[in-house]
Amino acid sequence: MKERPPSASYDGLYVPPHHRFRSNTAATATAPTDSKPMNVTTQCDSEKRESFSSIRVTSNGNSEAGKSYPYLPPHHYQKQFEQQKENSGREEVAQQVSDRQVVFSAQAGALSSENANAWEWRLNALLNDNDKQEVVSREKKDRRDFDQIAAVASRMGLYSHLYTKVVVVSKFPLPHYRFDLDDKRPQREVIMAPGLQKRVDAYLVNYISGKCKSMDAMSRSSSSNGSIATDESLFEQPEPLPHSKTAMEKIFWRRSMEMYEKQRNWQESPEGRKMMEFRRNLPAYKEKDAMLSAILLNQVVLISGETGCGKTTQIPQLILESEIDSLRGGMCNIICTQPRKISAMSVSERIATERGEKLGETIGYKVRLEGMKGRDTHLLFCTTGILLRRLSLDRSLKSVTHIIVDEIHERGINEDFLLIVLKDLLPRRPELRLVLMSATLDEKLFSSYFNGAPRAHIPGFTYPVQTYYLESILEITGYKLTPHNQIDEYGMDRAWKMSKQVPRKRKSQIASAVEDTLSVAEFKDYNAQTRESLSCWNPDCLGFNLIEYLLCKICENERPGSVLVFMTGWDDITSLKDKLQAHPVVGDANRVSLLACHGSMGSAEQKLIFDRPPGGIRKVVLATNIAETSITIDDVVFVIDCGKAKETSYDALNNTSCLLPSWISKVSAKQRRGRAGRVQPGECYHLYPKCVFDGFAEYQIPEILRTPLQSLCLQIKSLKLGDISEFLSRALQSPEYLAVQNAIEYLKIIGALDESENLTVLGRYLTMLPMEPKLGKMLILGVIFNCLDPILSVVAGLSVRDPFLAPLDKKDLAEAAKAQFSHDFSDHLALVRAFEGWKVADRDLNAYEYCWKNFLSAQSMKAIDSLRKEFYSLLKDAGLVDSNPITYNVWSYDENLLRAVICYGLYPGICSVVHNERSFSLKTMEDGHVLLHSNSVNARNSRIPYPWFVFNEKIKVNSVFLRDSTAVSDSMLLLFGGNILRGDTDGHLKMLGGYLEFFMDPALAKMYRSLKLELDELIQTKLLNPMMDIHSYHELISAIRLLISEDRCGGRFVFNHQLLLPSNPPLAAMTEAQKPASIHNTESGPGGDNSKSQLQTLLTRAGYAAPSYKTKQQNNSQFQSTVAFNGMEIVGKACNNKKLAEKDAAAEALQYLLGGNGACRDRIDLVSIMLKRSKKDHK
Repeated sequence: MKERPPSASYDGLYVPPHHRFRSNTAATATAPTDSKPMNVTTQCDSEKRESFSSIRVTSNGNSEAGKSYPYLPPHHYQKQFEQQKENSGREEVAQQVSDRQVVFSAQAGALSSENANAWEWRLNALLNDNDKQEVVSREKKDRRDFDQIAAVASRMGLYSHLYTKVVVVSKFPLPHYRFDLDDKRPQREVIMAPGLQKRVDAYLVNYISGKCKSMDAMSRSSSSNGSIATDESLFEQPEPLPHSKTAMEKIFWRRSMEMYEKQRNWQESPEGRKMMEFRRNLPAYKEKDAMLSAILLNQVVLISGETGCGKTTQIPQLILESEIDSLRGGMCNIICTQPRKISAMSVSERIATERGEKLGETIGYKVRLEGMKGRDTHLLFCTTGILLRRLSLDRSLKSVTHIIVDEIHERGINEDFLLIVLKDLLPRRPELRLVLMSATLDEKLFSSYFNGAPRAHIPGFTYPVQTYYLESILEITGYKLTPHNQIDEYGMDRAWKMSKQVPRKRKSQIASAVEDTLSVAEFKDYNAQTRESLSCWNPDCLGFNLIEYLLCKICENERPGSVLVFMTGWDDITSLKDKLQAHPVVGDANRVSLLACHGSMGSAEQKLIFDRPPGGIRKVVLATNIAETSITIDDVVFVIDCGKAKETSYDALNNTSCLLPSWISKVSAKQRRGRAGRVQPGECYHLYPKCVFDGFAEYQIPEILRTPLQSLCLQIKSLKLGDISEFLSRALQSPEYLAVQNAIEYLKIIGALDESENLTVLGRYLTMLPMEPKLGKMLILGVIFNCLDPILSVVAGLSVRDPFLAPLDKKDLAEAAKAQFSHDFSDHLALVRAFEGWKVADRDLNAYEYCWKNFLSAQSMKAIDSLRKEFYSLLKDAGLVDSNPITYNVWSYDENLLRAVICYGLYPGICSVVHNERSFSLKTMEDGHVLLHSNSVNARNSRIPYPWFVFNEKIKVNSVFLRDSTAVSDSMLLLFGGNILRGDTDGHLKMLGGYLEFFMDPALAKMYRSLKLELDELIQTKLLNPMMDIHSYHELISAIRLLISEDRCGGRFVFNHQLLLPSNPPLAAMTEAQKPASIHNTESGPGGDNSKSQLQTLLTRAGYAAPSYKTKQQNNSQFQSTVAFNGMEIVGKACNNKKLAEKDAAAEALQYLLGGNGACRDRIDLVSIMLKRSKKDHK
């Protein structure tokens, strides 16, 4: 079953960073090695975490490890890991090396004697060489003996991996794919029509010549109101107070007296007395004196309270009442954070009711772009992110007296981040009080983190809950499980979801986690049918049919009371709801009210779950884990628990994350069960065996340990909290060092951080936009290039679930409906058109009919519409736009520009598109070969007239799938991607540390670099002066728009490209006398009378083997040939017969080698000499 990462737990205690480092070093030194042969990385996950999390930090806050680049292979991490090794003690490492050598000698016999001796020498040399990181072999015999080599390497504490044709043994963990070892990684030859290049050059020359004048005009138009805005409107600022201390005291005294009188009058009123009587019966209220005393005497207090004790509503209220009774109410300012907006809203509303006042007076709430608070609000409920944004404006929280962090056990990434900030703040604010609350708190861990903070416990107040696990459910009801009735019927993405549930040889993570537990479980106390059902139980299924059966049984036979069903996500909720609505009993609206509860739903929709249904109708709520804590549906009597929740996992080594169902923790299971006993005795049905529950982890893995950290790193920089790595090392459980470095380098790649890890101008704007950095970046460029409206739709669409539905029984119709929105190889532009059509339909009051006809989710469309307005408001608050949206949509019609802006936002999510005879193959930098998701519009095309895809999301099942993609040209990628680096020769450009390589005419390369430089300068200038008119950049923008609109992607991919020739003047720049004669397939020349003979002569003179040809017949009866030589493959054009196809391929190769269309004798002789020299140089 799932366990907490070894490096993240120290017997339930918080360990400071410097002690944490020593513990990891010792653990690494004594860690047992795995002797089992493996064909992947041969060390366990816990050792990986130790390798990356134990980087020591100096006293000045800077990491001693060198900078790393996450998109390069592990052997590029040399400096930081060697520094780590030095810090851990040289003597200890030397002893480890000595021990490893002894182990090797005993195990070397597993290989052939000759190969064993060679590897003995290699691996011992590797262990003794501090400067060497790995051993790389391309020998066939080593690939054959890899299992034995891997076993020996593992015993020596080394890591090994077999790539396609390469064996690697390393001192450090190895990823699944390394582009530096891939002979087939994409290298692109870029070709542009000379006429287009001249036109673009003309625009560029005109722009540069007038640049000084434009810059002068820009500086004159800049004004003070164009500076970067701050989010001052996020919280209402306290009203100005008089400077006189006496006057301030009088104001506070008057406010305190008013609050005291109001509170006393309410408590003495009939309604107030009745409410107070109710509150006094709550366990939390009974502990009033103990709680208030602990909070008064200690700066930090931990409070745990079982479900139903009333801690969430009573503790904040008791603090407020105590301050008011002490006539300190005017100065009291309490902030209580909740993990979700529905919790903040519902709890604040409940407390306002208990105090007999309207929401927005003394009690208020603030969630994202929504809130009710006033000048006299003294108890504010908000989400954790809202408090973090307030900290960016008020680092010391000067006016705040109490902070309550509720549901701290959920360990969200924002909550862990907030704890670090608050721990640093407390010494500077000794009067500030911090209360941490949860139903199931890991008290030892939190107490040790806050230097032994006292702990208080409130007994629970819940009615008994009868618990049934799967074996009991099957035994009592007589329900029989079969392999077929467990397959859940989905309404969207159904094909691949259902296929996952079919038993396979390779088990899923869910099934593997419980395999050992089930293998030793005994069910001898149950009848034969139950045992047979349990033997074929499929852990991958949620059990839609069983849930339907239980709901029907409850509705027909059980006492009144609502039912709460815990599901994993929106897809499951909507699919199950569709299934239930077709049932004659559960789907009868006169008997059952079916409701959903999900975090992405609107506030009004979420509140429906709290309403009691009319008499005779049973309420059934389908919810995610949002309903586990904080919110109380007070009429729930029955709970059905599937035992799973969607959880993000992040693999820092391979830089991939995936959102997949996983088993919940024991704490979560108990919380779900407790929902059934809030108002009367209840029943809970766990759809998994008791032995599986016993194997659950006690707590969920903290989010900070299993998610990418880009947004968190931006927040750290926006709050000016110093070095990112050093700051996160002080977390309750700090993330992997490599995960932190990946996030930092990603932010550098997209331009949010500079090389010193300081926020750039772009980065400061991104901190104002509460969304993924890449989506914020896309929005910002949409503003700059005046195409904001469609980009708003793209960003909003990527922030919600896919609005395109794909029912299995109507899949062809759904695909045809989606295809009508896409004719340009882009999922994102298809989304824009679908939303624009929905807007028109919505104005005509037939939006639902439009969604039904086009297989669109009406709720997703509404969510996109709402988010678009929200995002525009955020841009306005940031000072990037004004109230006139027309100005920012002048070029919204330009689809090529939209494609380029999408590329700007989604980079470095880039994928090469290499065509073969029938289709195409895709490759990314982190994963190697990937596939398109079946729902993508591009998955139905056999040819893509663009060389690249940019994508937003990857899904890892067995293979890696790109969920969404937009095809882009070479020019879009070069101009709107990341930094361009000069290669080894003129005309050679690199991106992403050399993963992407481009070869082109030197003049064309110079043009691209100049355009990129000017474009980056334009973006920077515009961000510094948001209200600046970009008319002075007309020539530059015209050049860019012309280039991206007329780039026909005329180049091609080559592999293992050799830089053989010195740079030659471009063909366009030659005089007629300089231009060589053109090549023809049948032309006579040196070495033969056609291009095949000429190519063979050229290569044999240089000492290379003769070229080989592969010719295939296409569907249209034409032939296409590929010529291979010197590790290169060049494809010719399609011809009518095989002979002509081979000649054409040879002609293409000659064009490439000769740098133009020439085949004269002198030119071939010259190239032969150059090839011969190059071959000598390469030896």
